[in-house]
Amino acid sequence: MMEVAQRGTRLRQSVFAAAAMAAVFVLGGARPAQALPSFAAQTGQPCTYCHIGAYGPQLTPAGRTFKIGGYTQTGGEGVAARIPLSVMALGSFTNTSAGVPSDQRVNRYASNSNFNFDQLSVFVAGGFGPYSGALMQFTGSNNFSAFKVDNTDIRPFTTTFDVGDSELRVGTTLNNSPTVQDPYNTTYAWGYPFVQSVLAPTPAAQPAIAGGFGGNTLGASVYLWYDRHLYLEAGLYRTQSPWLLARTGNAFGPGGIEGVAPYLRAAYEWNWNQQSAHVGALYMQSNVNPSVAARQTDSSFGRDHFNDFAMDASYAWLGDGTHIVTVQGIYTHEDQTLTGTTNSFNAANGTSFGNNYHLDQIRLNAAYWYRNTYGATIGWQRTWGGANPVLYAPGSVTGSANAKPNSNAFMVEADWVPFGKEDSWLGPFVNVKVGLQYIVYTQFNGGGSDYDGFGRRASDNNTLFLFAWLTF
Repeated sequence: MMEVAQRGTRLRQSVFAAAAMAAVFVLGGARPAQALPSFAAQTGQPCTYCHIGAYGPQLTPAGRTFKIGGYTQTGGEGVAARIPLSVMALGSFTNTSAGVPSDQRVNRYASNSNFNFDQLSVFVAGGFGPYSGALMQFTGSNNFSAFKVDNTDIRPFTTTFDVGDSELRVGTTLNNSPTVQDPYNTTYAWGYPFVQSVLAPTPAAQPAIAGGFGGNTLGASVYLWYDRHLYLEAGLYRTQSPWLLARTGNAFGPGGIEGVAPYLRAAYEWNWNQQSAHVGALYMQSNVNPSVAARQTDSSFGRDHFNDFAMDASYAWLGDGTHIVTVQGIYTHEDQTLTGTTNSFNAANGTSFGNNYHLDQIRLNAAYWYRNTYGATIGWQRTWGGANPVLYAPGSVTGSANAKPNSNAFMVEADWVPFGKEDSWLGPFVNVKVGLQYIVYTQFNGGGSDYDGFGRRASDNNTLFLFAWLTF
């Protein structure tokens, strides 16, 4: 019985850690990628051609066409147009309304007010002939003292067919994170906030599709793009093997996928009079053997089942580039049947909690850009669901006193992108973005005051984040 209890304790700790890690990846901005000079050199176009705000990752209609087209568009001249390499560096300063306790400090950092060199990434990004291309990111971070394979979207083959008077593009993608291949910036891999502090506390609860499988899966899908309006994609995901995870530098997340996880995506877009809009939906279903330790999973108590449904939409006024306005939103509902995790918890603690839970999340943001140089963004993110004592336990800073996942955050951001335009200095080989972001929490991990059971308030996690991005 002691062995069972120890195993249950390890399961609870690892599942909660996986949820927190997913929040770091999705909200904490540990995996950004922006307008890449290698793409600009290849196409012969400035960053504003593909990216709103001259830096991204928000895509213009031309940027979506480039991505769906497998990163194959050309037009640049010289040696640089044929070298698919770029480098990105990110540095920041983070301050929260209240510092974290000493036992919650990250590595060597102070309890509050930290400067940080967040990451250095090398990209292999470009087209390889008329039918294939790739975006592959390799990231080193001094926060995690590790090197890993980051955002990866390989397009082995894509081509077009004439269907009457319309064009049908057919393509394939191999990637390591659901939605990293998606051409719309409402979804999780490229959604707002595009970057966030890796040192500030972030809410524990996120839908599985929103980050739990980021970097630790292998996905293959086929997509269709009809008449540059209707986008359809269907694919399958599997968890990487322990051998491969050890070499790519990623962890299991919520656990190992049993068999394959189907992924479906549909969207319809309109482009007219310097405006653009889309509506869409996503679905992913996964059966997961819960994590018990690093690169180990356990199905002895059963499996966890996640069904994720999402609806998204966006609108952009592009005009002549002087004034740009964008609005984006996505709503996600996740049904959870946590048979494996709950059964092990009940066996270890003598409880009788049920297996069925749910999680809902909404993300909205609106942005204004002047001449693709000065930007202002406001955002809102709310997550809610029933009490889940299996996943959300009391704990200093990161825990939940009432076992609820509910969190509510408002975000404001100001950005300056001096380069990325047609006449920019050293364009297109250097681009930089400087931003100031502030996040206000009215609810965090289930509560407003004493949300963690250790006296911490949601507002104590309010975060001021100053960052500078450089790509070359």
